[in-house]
Amino acid sequence: MALPATPGPAPGRAPRTAVIGGGQLARMMATPAAELALPLRLLAEGPDVAAAQVIGDVVVGDHTDLADLRRAAEGCAVVTFDHEHVPTEHLRALEADGLAVRPGPDALVHAQDKIVMRERLTALGVPCPRHAVVTDAAEVEAFGLPCVLKTSRGGYDGKGVWVVRSAEESAAAFEAAAASGVRVLAEELVDFRRELSALVARSPSGQAAAYPVVASLQTNGICHEVVAPAPDLDPELSAHAQEVALRVAGELGVVGILAVELFETAPTSTEPGRILVNELAMRPHNTGHWTQDGAVTSQFENHLRAVLDLPLGSPAPRERWTVMVNILGSDDPDVGRLYDGYPHALARDPRLRVHLYGKDLRPGRKVGHVNAYGDDLEDCLERARHAAAWFAGELGNESE
Repeated sequence: MALPATPGPAPGRAPRTAVIGGGQLARMMATPAAELALPLRLLAEGPDVAAAQVIGDVVVGDHTDLADLRRAAEGCAVVTFDHEHVPTEHLRALEADGLAVRPGPDALVHAQDKIVMRERLTALGVPCPRHAVVTDAAEVEAFGLPCVLKTSRGGYDGKGVWVVRSAEESAAAFEAAAASGVRVLAEELVDFRRELSALVARSPSGQAAAYPVVASLQTNGICHEVVAPAPDLDPELSAHAQEVALRVAGELGVVGILAVELFETAPTSTEPGRILVNELAMRPHNTGHWTQDGAVTSQFENHLRAVLDLPLGSPAPRERWTVMVNILGSDDPDVGRLYDGYPHALARDPRLRVHLYGKDLRPGRKVGHVNAYGDDLEDCLERARHAAAWFAGELGNESE
């Protein structure tokens, strides 16, 4: 007897959660969901995308189509996200249907629209770079050069962001904004020491958990490497970063994981180093991938616990250091080539943890990551960097 394609939960079982978006973040929710017997339904862009390979209950559709969203949410108690691109009006319609949308539209808009985010954080007194909405090159020049221009919506992984040093260089930003019907935000070009990330989980009942603050290294606008905890971070500044993230989560009503990406400025002779909020993400985040192997409870499990209002798990680190390095795609489209890296990488480092996303390889695309952990930071860095480079094909075929 064939089972139904989308079975509903049996009496007494956990409520079903709809996850919108079929990328690697949804894929990595599948493991803790299975371990806790939390049924998931996926709204995926196609039948073979990353998350659809591991989640059995799949609706193929478009996250900008309300009918598709409703099909995916049918029979579910909670809706959550792999990305932040669902139109706000659709989220309000789902809420009107009686669904718990977590994070809700009033919170999520601050991760969708950079101008809304900057205005709200400034009103809350949260430290941010100097910024202004600009409409033409003259206003960019009046704001001050050099500066950073960002489209208010739609940018990610370096897209929709331009560093401009002359008024003429601002043309690309305004052309992109006009094509997509969004505004342009100018921000000061912060002279920062490094980038940090403060990750927190928050439930509807108000319980919150803060992970250690991490240092992240960006390459061409893409997160390349994360060290947890951030080395040589002043304890007071670390506590302040966690306090900022917890406050933002509470003030904006975030439910689930919130990643607050930060600039850390270097101390000077007249003032100590400080932190400034760069971006917000309201779902599991690349800077939290280390938690899969380096924390008592991963960001993916705590996200699911939070949106279902279950008690949160401990965010405490399991090891002194954990290093995450992303594996980026190349010109070779054959995803099978990644799996050819297992014999060398796993034999060389039996403690290495490898997470591949099942994605086609494209230059610069995130197709997986590795985590290395231990008591020696330099050793963790070398192991993680070597493994990521090996999988990416950057070390040739030599062996050790």
